[in-house]
Amino acid sequence: MLKVDNVGNVMVVSFSQDNKINVTVSQKIKVEVTKLITPHSKLVLNLDGINYIDSTGFGMLLSILRTCKNHQSLLKLCNISPEVMELVKLLQLQTVFDIKGSVDECLKGFE
Repeated sequence: MLKVDNVGNVMVVSFSQDNKINVTVSQKIKVEVTKLITPHSKLVLNLDGINYIDSTGFGMLLSILRTCKNHQSLLKLCNISPEVMELVKLLQLQTVFDIKGSVDECLKGFE
C-alpha cells in the first residue's frame, strides 16, 4: 500500500496500489504514516496516482499534519492531481498544507 523511500534525511511516502484515499484505506494509511513520524522528521507525501480523496482522506491528512506539528516535524504534499486539487481548494486547504509540484521541489524546500 505505502512505499517509503529515504532521500537523505527526508522520508518520501508514495502510494503503490490505490488511486483513491477513502474511508476503506484512510485509517490504515494514517497508522502507517504516523509510525514514521519522529521528532524533527521531514516527510513528503507523494500523491502521484491519487485521483480521489474523500472527507475521511482529508481528515487523515489533517491528522498526519497535526502529528507532525506535535513532533516539530515538517510535512509537504506533492504531485496532486487536478481533480484532487479542486477539492483541496474547495475545502480551502491549500493554505494549510505545504503543497509542491514534485518530489524534487519538496526536497529543495527542506534545504
